[in-house]
Amino acid sequence: MEIVANLLVGLVAALHAYILVLEMFLWQKKPGRGLHGFDPEMARATAPLAANQGLYNGFLAAGLVWGLVAADPTGFRVQVFFLSCVVVAGVFGAVTASRRILFAQALPGALALAAVLAAR
Repeated sequence: MEIVANLLVGLVAALHAYILVLEMFLWQKKPGRGLHGFDPEMARATAPLAANQGLYNGFLAAGLVWGLVAADPTGFRVQVFFLSCVVVAGVFGAVTASRRILFAQALPGALALAAVLAAR
């Protein structure tokens, strides 16, 4: 079960690294605009906000990687903390921005968190 948990944590970290790239560097390009259906003008106007969100996603990814490489009990605790942050952010995003976020962010985080707890 520990291998499955580590794999899921790694996938969630990769997802948040991808979101960082999308929001910080590709927001005004086709992949970023397509995420919300923004035209170039709206993408330009919201780029600073997206970059800020991207930075936070990068912190989540970094924390999850830290949790994977740190020895226990620190690694376990760090994974639980950052996965909990992912789930809370995903639920909040689903309530305030788009229901899609529940499935794209909160669900993978919750599955990884459940696996980490079950592997313990």
